[in-house]
Amino acid sequence: MDSIRVSKVESVLCGRSGSSHYGSLHLTAHHLIFRYEDAEIEEMWVPYPLISLVVQLPQTLQGQSPITFHTRTFETFSLLFRSDRDAVDVFESVKELTVCTSVNQLYAFFYSPNPPFDAEGGWSVYSPRKEFGRMGVGSRTKAWRFTDINKDYQFSPTYPSLLVIPTRISDSTLTYAGKYRSKCRIPALTYLHWANLGTITRSSQPMVGIKQNRSVQDEKLVEAIFQSHRFPDSRSSNTPVYGATATNLIVDARPTANAMANTARGAGTENMENYKDAKKTYSGIDHIHAMRESLGKVVDALREADAVAASVSGKVLGEAKQLSVLDRQALRRSGWLRHLSNILEAVVLIVRNVHIHSSHVLVHCSDGWDRTSQLAALSQICLDPYYRTMRGFQVLVEKDWISFGHRFLDRCGHLSSEKFFTSVADSGNAGGGAEAAQAFLASVQNRFVSQHHIKETSPAFHQFLECLRQIQRRFPERFEFNERFLRTIHYHLYSCQFGTFLYNSEQERRRGEENLVPSERTASLWDFLNSSSQVELHKNPSYDPLLDDPSSRDSEADMGVLIPNARDVRFWHELYGRTDEEMNGKIIISQVKEDPEFVASIEGLDDDPANFYGRTEVVPSVTLPQPATMTSSPTFVRSSSPAASEGLSSNLQGLWSSLPEFGQKVGGGLLAATSSTGQGGTPLRPSSPGRIRSPNAPDFFTNSGVRSVWGKLSSNATAAFTAVQEVYDGVAKDLKVASRPFEDNNGDYYRGRELQASGFSVDGDRFTSRGSAPSSPMGSSSLPWDSVVPQRNLAEPVMDNPWSSVRSSTPQPLAIPRDMDDAGSLPRDPTIAQPPQRQNPVLYHPPKQGSGVGTVTHVDERNVPEQETERPSLTTDPLGVGLV
Repeated sequence: MDSIRVSKVESVLCGRSGSSHYGSLHLTAHHLIFRYEDAEIEEMWVPYPLISLVVQLPQTLQGQSPITFHTRTFETFSLLFRSDRDAVDVFESVKELTVCTSVNQLYAFFYSPNPPFDAEGGWSVYSPRKEFGRMGVGSRTKAWRFTDINKDYQFSPTYPSLLVIPTRISDSTLTYAGKYRSKCRIPALTYLHWANLGTITRSSQPMVGIKQNRSVQDEKLVEAIFQSHRFPDSRSSNTPVYGATATNLIVDARPTANAMANTARGAGTENMENYKDAKKTYSGIDHIHAMRESLGKVVDALREADAVAASVSGKVLGEAKQLSVLDRQALRRSGWLRHLSNILEAVVLIVRNVHIHSSHVLVHCSDGWDRTSQLAALSQICLDPYYRTMRGFQVLVEKDWISFGHRFLDRCGHLSSEKFFTSVADSGNAGGGAEAAQAFLASVQNRFVSQHHIKETSPAFHQFLECLRQIQRRFPERFEFNERFLRTIHYHLYSCQFGTFLYNSEQERRRGEENLVPSERTASLWDFLNSSSQVELHKNPSYDPLLDDPSSRDSEADMGVLIPNARDVRFWHELYGRTDEEMNGKIIISQVKEDPEFVASIEGLDDDPANFYGRTEVVPSVTLPQPATMTSSPTFVRSSSPAASEGLSSNLQGLWSSLPEFGQKVGGGLLAATSSTGQGGTPLRPSSPGRIRSPNAPDFFTNSGVRSVWGKLSSNATAAFTAVQEVYDGVAKDLKVASRPFEDNNGDYYRGRELQASGFSVDGDRFTSRGSAPSSPMGSSSLPWDSVVPQRNLAEPVMDNPWSSVRSSTPQPLAIPRDMDDAGSLPRDPTIAQPPQRQNPVLYHPPKQGSGVGTVTHVDERNVPEQETERPSLTTDPLGVGLV
């Protein structure tokens, strides 16, 4: 091939897994092969799509030219060449062979198993009619039917050709309902529970928009789904279903801030006033870009440890033995375990709602092919023992990932990019200055050209496998397959050896490109895994199917339904090629986990923090929450008693009870939030990630293991300074309560209070949600140890803080109150200047014990007791004319 500049290089030193050996390098059309001189060492075969990063380094002191390779399976190895020309030729050849322009260039279209696999039928392992028939569609219940409205993929190009929908809904209704869902991905059945006819359906986000659009057809479709257990022909129609219609749930997998941002772009989330007999909750799972960055930080921590080991030994990456220098704090700061915990939290909610409450769940995110697939598949693994077998797991992946349109080609980045090939070799030869400048400009140009497909990459399926590993580790006897089975799937997710994970939708997978049908031209991964040799390798010896017997009456029996522990998450160290001690420590240390943004069930528009544009009511200003005050302990617990919200309006009570920053968890219960140090609880987290600096942000001395005394003193001084500033802000606001009018002709004050009560602030074109304790609209100050400072009220009069670094640009004079007491026995002398009269004083009554709300009342100063009126006032008459 023209792309191969050199096909074989002799006397190459390969450093891998802490050892180095000489051998010969071979470059083929689809593999990098290294054959060791020692015949006892197995050859190393690396498919080009498996390469994630290649770095060409300057020559070593020994005159060798090294190239370092990083793979998507978190392995690192280096090749050292005696000739710089050989190193350049290998670098350029590997780059041209790895970067593809079409999926047809991938290895799967050229791979032919030899000998053939002894298993067949991998491309037909999943049949929709057979699988949904196994669940009971058409037999146990007549409430569901198959529809071929998408048989030619014209209705929804990213959906499967065969869908299962409620029998009561016609295809014409689906046509109108599809216009209301993003990409026409309507709510469709993906799981029917074997115990109680509870269901899991999935869809994309509704196109609500700023105008709060609605679709009657979509509402009828969701209503029919949530009432499917009441269908007359269902076997369980005559028996009451506990919890049904009371806990039917719409799970929006996104954070509230993301849902509201999509509302501004014409999409959004359901208005629960239009969806009866259901509630809604937000799972707070971040988008694909946050997941990609989080895993990237894990990879950086692993590579940094390899670099430290290499620098200590004076060798190149991969050649030096791994030292116990892995920075576990850097791993924890990546947030990867927190993301896994967030996903498992939502899975527990879905499993409990379907199995325990015998109800229905509709899951969606934005487009419904990333987070939705994660939650739907993991929930079914916990609910149905069939999906914990080898065959059942293959059916689940085909159904919820491939058939429902997960974008494997985009998310896995199979086509690669020149961005992942970097040359830092010195060019000190003839014309070195010009060549170096030209190489630098070329490298900069490559970083800004055609990077769109790279931005679409995200480890969504990898994250699903790692969450599954958490469940498998907790229930080792409930899975037919072992940990190696999952690692093998992860490897072939990126190897492109099989055609199973190459496309973005079922339509592309069936039709292919340029008339190359994948089922005819490529091998199936399932045929490989179902071959007898692989089954023996991946069989779990501790698997006990009797534990999943639903008729068991043992004290520890769970009817085959697993409830994972969302807080018991650890790094999958086998996948990352490390030991458990390196990545997780000898003792299981609880993850420094910020509370996921899990919002309590939402029943109406007023309770939904994402439906910001739909609010039109003005929050009454009669009563206010109690301002936060400094206490001796930084710990505070949100009271669950009704007194905690006494005096609040109905709208504010709903918002107070649904704030996500108070550690509300799946399954109920209230958790105490503590300071950002993480002692005694979990630190609070803002709903919009990235706007507030994490309390665990790294300092300059973390990587070297040295703590700076001056940095510590500086941080303490900053904390004290911030505390004083916050206290001043609170006192200043409290003092201005008396001078603030409760009626504003322009309505700005009420609009500001409405924005603050909703928990969101408007900053240009971006919308962010506040991530601290609920602040009072007037006269409140946040706790000085809280990492999130609430913004000032939009309608607050200007009163600058002398310690504040931000000054108001145009100070406004205080308004002179109008004389409210015109009654007098004598006429006023017109020759004497009349001083301004003060308003009736405003007295703040602290809350009673056990109450979280104080009240502000107006007192007629003629009825105030003498001890209260003897206080000196700024408006007293110095001339003693008795005007005050």
